[in-house]
Amino acid sequence: MTDAHPASRLSAEGATALDLRGVTKRFGALQALVGVDMRVRVGERRAVLGSNGAGKTTLFNAITGDFPCTSGRIRFFGDDITLLPAEERIRRGLRRTYQISQLFDGLSVRDSVFLACRGVSRRRLSLLRPRTDDSGMEQALRILQVVGLDDLRDQLVSVLSHGQKRQLEIALALAGAPRFILFDEPAAGLSPTERRDLVAILNALPAHVGYIIIEHDLDVALRVSEYVTMMHNGKIFKEGTPAEIEDDAEVQAIYLGHGHG
Repeated sequence: MTDAHPASRLSAEGATALDLRGVTKRFGALQALVGVDMRVRVGERRAVLGSNGAGKTTLFNAITGDFPCTSGRIRFFGDDITLLPAEERIRRGLRRTYQISQLFDGLSVRDSVFLACRGVSRRRLSLLRPRTDDSGMEQALRILQVVGLDDLRDQLVSVLSHGQKRQLEIALALAGAPRFILFDEPAAGLSPTERRDLVAILNALPAHVGYIIIEHDLDVALRVSEYVTMMHNGKIFKEGTPAEIEDDAEVQAIYLGHGHG
């Protein structure tokens, strides 16, 4: 395993999906991110771990453009997106889920996913009701099968369990052929059974769709990632394979505490 920083230590094989160079984010006198360098390959599944306040969610906000970085550069599939608004990054294939559910309780499960598909399509401003053979509706039904919600497609979002709502959030992130997804603590509040289902869903995603997952549940994070980035005080602290991170004494001291069973 290697200590922070240079992104060049990552494998040069394969194209780069996400490339961060010197990404810094300041909120007044507070530096939430400090010179972050990170390179994620196309199709790679990466976990970003760290204690509260390490800068993980701020990192996601910088990548998505919700809170643009103060300095540094971000490239997405080779294109510089540093100054692009969040909606343009979405149109280029970047997706994200959030720690707190952002769903419309009055919609059906199927209509929720359909609207997400329509929202990133060329017909996103159309007010016409979809036909039964609408391509967006067909895509929505396929996505619901992927995340295991096909049997609940006609149910209102309001009646879903917490775990089912998390599944729906993943479905929304899959709308419109995403190229890369940021998952922000998708296992939060899930039961052991729901966590196993989540692991199965993430591991079954199409191979070309890469992602970064922020997750406090180490068992989930290490089972769905092939490489791990540890953050501490807004900086990259260590990187390595799941096995290397789990066995590292400094990681255990800073993040895992007395062990995680």
